[in-house]
Amino acid sequence: MRVTRLLMGMPITVDICGATDTTLVDAVFDYFRKVDQRFSIYRSDSEISAINRGDVRINELSGEMREVLALAERTKNETGGYFDIRKPDGSLDPSGIVKGWAIRNAVRILHRACVGDFFIDAGGDIQSCGRNASGLDWSVGIRNPFNSDEIIKIVYPRGRGVATSGTYVRGQHIYNPLESGGPITGIVSMTVLAEDVFEADRFATAAFAMGRDGILFLEQTPGLEGYMVDSNGRATPTNGFGAFCR
Repeated sequence: MRVTRLLMGMPITVDICGATDTTLVDAVFDYFRKVDQRFSIYRSDSEISAINRGDVRINELSGEMREVLALAERTKNETGGYFDIRKPDGSLDPSGIVKGWAIRNAVRILHRACVGDFFIDAGGDIQSCGRNASGLDWSVGIRNPFNSDEIIKIVYPRGRGVATSGTYVRGQHIYNPLESGGPITGIVSMTVLAEDVFEADRFATAAFAMGRDGILFLEQTPGLEGYMVDSNGRATPTNGFGAFCR
């Protein structure tokens, strides 16, 4: 059963092989809806918006918010400051980490239900497990950032998470926090494979913020593989990336 719905400002697809009703699919979408209600900076009634307005004290934060803020701080430290949810205006925007975190938690819902074959895609951040309905490995297409109708690389993650950061869909929304929020130049797309989609998501954001040096960071970080497309259309993969392609 494959279902796509618009949530969190993006299309989310849940594909559960062998499902005969929407009960489990609905449970996953209900979870994503709750995440949006808490973390969306576009909702005035969200917890993150209340924090940015100064309406919530530190000791009043929810457990989920505390967890995400702690993970964001850890990622900032692990990336030398290139990942930072604090925007130049001082407000907090956890969207660079929440999506992967939410997908990872949704996967746990499926695992608790003993589902072994599934695929979740939330705005290009993807976690798959097992095989598809045809009994084959799940595959993920990396789009040409200069022509969204073209797939330039097919990846077979085999249970790993995949995330892509770039400017070709949403425009310039990732900035270099070490250069006073300056725009990223020289690259247009950075795809990361990692142990799970949460790891892929957070490091894709950071690697993109590093610009051309991002692919070197991925090469040097154990457990990560990457595929960068620069502004000239040239692709640069990490040495181990090819093992996930055919």
